[in-house]
Amino acid sequence: MAGGLVALLDDVAALAKLAAASVDDIGAAAGRASTKAAGVVVDDAAVTPRYVQGFDPSRELSVIARIAKGSLRNKLVFILPAALLLSQFVPWLLTPILMLGGTYLSFEGAEKLWEKFGPGHHAETAEPVAASGAEHEEKMISGAIRTDLILSAEIMVIALNEVEDEPFFARALILIVVAFAITALVYGAVALIVKMDDIGLHLAEKSSVVAQKVGRGLVVAMPIVLQVLSSVGIVAMLWVGGHILLVGVDDLGWHWPYEHVHHWEEDAGGGAVGWLINTSCSAVIGLAVGAIVVAVMHVLPFKKAKH
Repeated sequence: MAGGLVALLDDVAALAKLAAASVDDIGAAAGRASTKAAGVVVDDAAVTPRYVQGFDPSRELSVIARIAKGSLRNKLVFILPAALLLSQFVPWLLTPILMLGGTYLSFEGAEKLWEKFGPGHHAETAEPVAASGAEHEEKMISGAIRTDLILSAEIMVIALNEVEDEPFFARALILIVVAFAITALVYGAVALIVKMDDIGLHLAEKSSVVAQKVGRGLVVAMPIVLQVLSSVGIVAMLWVGGHILLVGVDDLGWHWPYEHVHHWEEDAGGGAVGWLINTSCSAVIGLAVGAIVVAVMHVLPFKKAKH
């Protein structure tokens, strides 16, 4: 009897170790997958604050929370089942879908550059949301969630591409972890960015001279931070979109573009310089592809006639 109990305890201990190892493996895989999607995460965090600009400060966090819930719903209800089914039954479709997403990101980045520097560009003069009523506020939130759907799809498919060799249920768990982690990271960062000026105003009212200086510095710095973040978002779209296309054509059998970039990266000795070369080449590819799509969408006569 005692021997049987000891054997049972040994089995339980072995199962516990196996479960712990599985959890560790899932966590490590989720970390790798999230890292690969970092560029889109930066883009997501850079794009979202503009949907919150103009809201009454008392509503900002609740609006961000609603967008975050919509983002999580996008990932878990719509994207996750579709991605898992594709990876299980038609995995060869993942690369073309990724490349379509990469083309879209390249187009978005190139279009933003066109709007900034192209003929007839002008500064945005959007009406503040707080002055536009609840209906317009709902439209802004819906627009943010729709934009998030595209970016979240890219994040989830990139993550899935990194763990495609895992068993089905492991893939599902990893993507669920990625969905929660990325959503918390992006919208936690957005909340911090949006409320930073309020934090600055609060510090500026303190009796401490140091706190006042820090507070005033935050208030002055936030418009600059938001402008820089917007530029980073454009670069991130071009870089991520171009890299997806670069790797995609290699996976589909057209090897020389990726091989050339890889050789240049190796010649630079890898490391930070190699990464910069790879990123720059990816951004140039993204800009070139995006510019072609922008030309088709905005320059050709049929587009003008439609307008």
